[in-house]
Amino acid sequence: MRIEYQTQRLSLRFFMLMLVLFAVQVGFGLVVGAQRVEPALLEGALHFNVARSEHTNLGILWILSGFIGTILFVGPLLSRRELATPWLVKVLFYALVVVVVWNVGTLTLAQRGIAGWWAGQPWLQEGLEYIDAGRAADIVILIGFAILATIVLRTFPARKDWNEIHWGLAIGVTALTVVWVFGMFFVGRLDGQEYFRWFVVHYWVEGVWEVIHISLIGFMIVLMFGANVRTVGYAVFWGVTLVWLSGLLGNAHHYFWIGTPEFWQFWGSLFSALEPLPLVFCFWHIYLDAHHDGRPLANAPAFYFILGSVVLEQVGAGILGFTMTFALTNAWSHGTWVTPAHAHLALFGTFGMLGLAAAYLAVPAVRGITDFDQRLGKLGFWLLLLGMLGLSLAFALGGTAQVYNMRILGLDWYGGDLRRAMLPFQILVPVFGLVFTVGAIVVIYDLLTLGARRTAAHDRPAAGTADGRQAVAGWGRRLSGFEAGIWLLTLWIFGAVITLGLLSFNLPTVRSGESLLPHILSGIGYPGLLVTTLLFVWRFLASMEARGAQAARAAPGADEGVARRAHASA
Repeated sequence: MRIEYQTQRLSLRFFMLMLVLFAVQVGFGLVVGAQRVEPALLEGALHFNVARSEHTNLGILWILSGFIGTILFVGPLLSRRELATPWLVKVLFYALVVVVVWNVGTLTLAQRGIAGWWAGQPWLQEGLEYIDAGRAADIVILIGFAILATIVLRTFPARKDWNEIHWGLAIGVTALTVVWVFGMFFVGRLDGQEYFRWFVVHYWVEGVWEVIHISLIGFMIVLMFGANVRTVGYAVFWGVTLVWLSGLLGNAHHYFWIGTPEFWQFWGSLFSALEPLPLVFCFWHIYLDAHHDGRPLANAPAFYFILGSVVLEQVGAGILGFTMTFALTNAWSHGTWVTPAHAHLALFGTFGMLGLAAAYLAVPAVRGITDFDQRLGKLGFWLLLLGMLGLSLAFALGGTAQVYNMRILGLDWYGGDLRRAMLPFQILVPVFGLVFTVGAIVVIYDLLTLGARRTAAHDRPAAGTADGRQAVAGWGRRLSGFEAGIWLLTLWIFGAVITLGLLSFNLPTVRSGESLLPHILSGIGYPGLLVTTLLFVWRFLASMEARGAQAARAAPGADEGVARRAHASA
């Protein structure tokens, strides 16, 4: 794949910034994991609350960098012309760098209780999870979002020529700007502040980021496989519709315990239960488009991360989100380690892997690399996937122990009893964090050095065969829609087991101290869900790789032909 418009090159700087921020965020994550095991680590130098805030905020910032880079890369292809006002792209980049440096620096002031109050607003940092930036950075962020929306809308053709992907991205970048306004003022009452904080965080994720995600994933599939834009647009339309139908009222599950009327417990539970619907739809859209013509994977790492994004969206955001957002389960899971099990898989899996997938498409194209060694990209993907699934497992099982020991037995965290009960799972967090870190190092190194290594011979058909057809047998046979449905159903069965485990805490016998049932159900549900996820991704990719082996002797430059056909159909 080669770039067709010179302004696509401007996306490269955002992907490079993404990789730098990703590396720093992972470093803070290791510190946080180690501090969970030894709370006194770096005492006085870097407190746990600061390291955790840095880890969370850098995660959001590098994901946004990947979003922006992806939009700038596909925008000209989608619009059939150069990006409008390229000088604004450069302004946007420097604004993003300023926000990153400011945010990382000012968060350290939390150790000394400095927020920079002036005129009733915290100008340096405000200590609100996910939106810690002080008001000064908030204003720069708002300007940056407005610049992004301006670039996108001015680049797009006349509105009468828009397809569903145009509409998805236009709605996404506009809403990205508008929703942020609700996080730009301070409310003295905690319940009021939490209301507006979750208004921003939830609607960003369920109402904005997922809209952008569905649109970008759809167009990347068009670029990779030459899928029909109208067909993909149909899927994008229904995906966006379902996201907004379920996500808008689903926000109520954040408001169960801050003094809102009790009827929201019913409506919040109902619409939260509907939120996985667009995620199931998104998976089937990817399955059908990737299988529609039987072409080999010209860029395997890009597709690996696209698939990882969609499957972990289904598991992390969909299934684990579903299990813990009913009022009757959220009463127990709220504020425990059960939440980061969902959050890590959902945030990194859905949005982080999207950015890495786009980088594997854009970086070779911008650098003019038509063929590169794909082994490191594949290895990095598997290490990241295994590490993130392991982290989620440690958080989930630790969260189950936490619910029982803290909310049933009433053990005190600060007294040490609860910490001892959770220590095995606290140790697993940095263990799997190291696996994830190695994967991050591999991927970052690979993307920074693409083209510097020779293409691997093992990416070609197996020796001794005419076309590698022996790879079709067994695990690598074609993945049928029926089998994919069975895998998906199995994931949801384990999700149901997890849900029953959390619901069982409401039983009188469990509330009186009998812990066997919730521990058995969580011990079956969480490992079953995450192991099945790993096997499902392996099975899907084995099928795709075997398909590629069959067609491995296709003419060189086939991927450029696919890109040209996709561009023509757009």
